[in-house]
Amino acid sequence: MNFLLEIAYPAIDPVFFRIGPLAVRWYGLSYVVAFLIARFLLLRLSKERRLPLDQAGVSDLLFFAMIGTVVGGRLGYVLFYNRDAYVENPLEAFAVWKGGLSFHGGLSGVAVAIYATARKYKVPLFRVMDACSLSATPGILCVRLGNFINAELWGRPSDVPWAMRFPGRDAGPLTRHPSQLYEGLAEGLFLFVVLWALRKAAFLQTPGRISAAFLVGYGILRFFLEYTREPDAQLGLLWLGLSMGQFLCLAMISVGSVLFWSRRRTESGPALTP
Repeated sequence: MNFLLEIAYPAIDPVFFRIGPLAVRWYGLSYVVAFLIARFLLLRLSKERRLPLDQAGVSDLLFFAMIGTVVGGRLGYVLFYNRDAYVENPLEAFAVWKGGLSFHGGLSGVAVAIYATARKYKVPLFRVMDACSLSATPGILCVRLGNFINAELWGRPSDVPWAMRFPGRDAGPLTRHPSQLYEGLAEGLFLFVVLWALRKAAFLQTPGRISAAFLVGYGILRFFLEYTREPDAQLGLLWLGLSMGQFLCLAMISVGSVLFWSRRRTESGPALTP
């Protein structure tokens, strides 16, 4: 390893501020900012008549999505990443404050929230899905920045010029990819810019196709970035040398591809143009 080229890890205190015994952490704040940005974008899409919900409907959607993110994220982590440990200690599955949320599980929880909101307000499901797909990606950037500040989910050993040595015994003395930043910039910022710029493109006007583009785009980006991310210690690499995250991304790509081609422009339903 070429340690002469490493960039020092910016050791930011994970606690943003304290009020007596209460500690407000950057990671928790990242979720708050993520949902505030999502609210702003959803209201913007509502004004563009791309989301058939008013302000009250957007508030309900975000409330359900918050619950879905936490519950789904935790269930996904328990089932996909650490099932054996929680079988031995099932009550630990409820200890969310100890960490352990899965993106793919959270995505499933948000999907349930979208369905519940569409049913409650009797609006087209795919219209709500598309709006959420456009609004969610900035939140990915926020949460990955929170992971970086927490010095967790770091990358595999590397000697690239921007490699860092992350604090903590588990990371070891090696320089590593700052994979949290890769994911935040690619799956969050880049994917948002692309989807937002293309939201009025003709081939994405059929309800459901923006959601499909999100699933495929995120899945592809995350699949390749997983090669720079350290596999979960309790799982390691699985069949064909792939990580659990990569297998879940392949499922996302498959579902997104089927959704994209099944939502033909000849189907009935309002277009997403203002």
